[in-house]
Amino acid sequence: MKEIPISYVRSNQVGIVSSLLVAIIFDLPWLIAALFIVLLIGLVFGPKGNLFIIAAKPFVQKFIANGSTEAIVLQRFNNLLGLTFLTISLLSFLLNWPIVGYVVAGIMGAAALAAILGYCIGCTIYFQFKQLRAKRLSRG
Repeated sequence: MKEIPISYVRSNQVGIVSSLLVAIIFDLPWLIAALFIVLLIGLVFGPKGNLFIIAAKPFVQKFIANGSTEAIVLQRFNNLLGLTFLTISLLSFLLNWPIVGYVVAGIMGAAALAAILGYCIGCTIYFQFKQLRAKRLSRG
């Protein structure tokens, strides 16, 4: 499968935003670590290993037949970006910088919320990266 149903992508994003919101509001850095593990498993095993997609599948299955899709490579890139932010957040907690940890996690949550609302920051970064790479390759 080279495409992933957008309803699965949205399920993942809702799971990320919800988890980070609860973690920040209730001061639960362990929940950020749990989210890191969920995203890492999803990155390694793809959509079939993503806990948020697995949980949402029975509810969103009916929307898949006629729904739009997103390239899996783009979803993987966005998950990798998310893991990078969560890594920085968790390292901040280890360094006893909880405010930095929550701010970085909050930035990731804001990016996921923006994607739910229709603007994918990770997609923009991916597109710019591909443009830059194409220019460098064309120059020789």
